Amino acid sequence: MLHKTYTLLVLVLLATLAAAGQEEKKPSEYAPLLARVKSGDLSIDFKQLRFSYMESPERHAAKDTDKQKKEMFQALKTKDYKKAIQNADVVLESEFVDLDAHNVEQIAHQELREEERARFHKAVVQGLLRSIMDSGDGKSMETAYIVISVHEEYVVLQVLGLRPSGQSVLHQNGHSYDLLEAKKQDSDATVKTLFQRGYSL
Repeated sequence: MLHKTYTLLVLVLLATLAAAGQEEKKPSEYAPLLARVKSGDLSIDFKQLRFSYMESPERHAAKDTDKQKKEMFQALKTKDYKKAIQNADVVLESEFVDLDAHNVEQIAHQELREEERARFHKAVVQGLLRSIMDSGDGKSMETAYIVISVHEEYVVLQVLGLRPSGQSVLHQNGHSYDLLEAKKQDSDATVKTLFQRGYSL
């Protein structure tokens, strides 16, 4: 009887491990969306693309691209557009939802007269940005912009023509919010903008 019980437990354990292995190998929601947009399908839900990336195996396997981010900006500044594209490509390979890398690609391809690629990256920038801006207005916790990274918060401020001057963290109803204080470009008036974190630090 004891032997049968032990055998049953082993079989259950093996079945559980097999199921877990199949779950790990299950394609992420991010992967098919990424494939569609890379093929030129710009009708995808860019908000879904951004948030599915945060939960994806691709994000957890992504390498650190801080070096390439610095180099792509430097190359763009010195008008070495091919090098800027090469470094931006590395960034996008790890994090396709990176707005800066798409922006660098757009500018560099435009300068190289590669109009089709420039239009593609411009459209992706617009899709990603619109998915952030449409999520709220930043005036209250109920209407906070929903972001997946601190970087997106600063992109929104830039779009709104604001210069960041302070930041604090708020917590309410199980959610975390970043309250960013910023000044308008043409005055010293302070504007407070709220972002709901759709990410973990």
